[in-house]
Amino acid sequence: MDLLTSIAQWLADPAHWQGPNGIPARLEEHVLLCVLALLLAALVTVPLGLWIGHTGRLSWLIVGSANAWRALPSFAVIGLLVPFTTLIDPNLGFILYPTLIAMVVLAGPPILVNCYEGIAGVDRELTEAARGMGMRERQILLRLEVPIALPVLATGIRSAAVQVIATATLGTAFGFGGLGRFIVLGDANKDNGELFGGVVLVAGLALVTLGLFTLLERRLISPGVLRRTAH
Repeated sequence: MDLLTSIAQWLADPAHWQGPNGIPARLEEHVLLCVLALLLAALVTVPLGLWIGHTGRLSWLIVGSANAWRALPSFAVIGLLVPFTTLIDPNLGFILYPTLIAMVVLAGPPILVNCYEGIAGVDRELTEAARGMGMRERQILLRLEVPIALPVLATGIRSAAVQVIATATLGTAFGFGGLGRFIVLGDANKDNGELFGGVVLVAGLALVTLGLFTLLERRLISPGVLRRTAH
């Protein structure tokens, strides 16, 4: 109960909800970095996933490599990148770039694999029928396969989003802000309220993100949405 009281008191303190080091500012930093990482990962992996899902070419190699990337420990990736990124930019190369790159590396595989599986899982009879109607390969991909695969792709993005939210906290050890700053400072100051308050905030952000993507997936599964998207 003492721990719960400490967390509640820390979260309820108005001083922690204002200023550049307050919860809203740290939340904004956290969310912006996660969104940027997801966008960069999607820009690389979605086109690749669409291509291998539609053509089947090199799928065994690319998907196998993507699954292998999942085994990389994020903190180790950040640490390995620091010496190289600091040569490019001594400031952001230590504080921001290693964490961002590690998040992109972590977010890429689930997006790529789900994109591939969503496209490859479309009933081949449908695609053959579309070809018989004279549709080109690009039209088949964009008008038929992508709308059907959207729920599976959304699932991959949801998984990636939750993972990058957790990974962003690791960047605090290298000077990045975000919600992880409360965890690091709470541990350094022996302040359990701040430490576990930061944990609650990160977990809360992950749960909200999970809920939003779950609602999106249900929306995409709606037959009405699929029909409208396919037109």
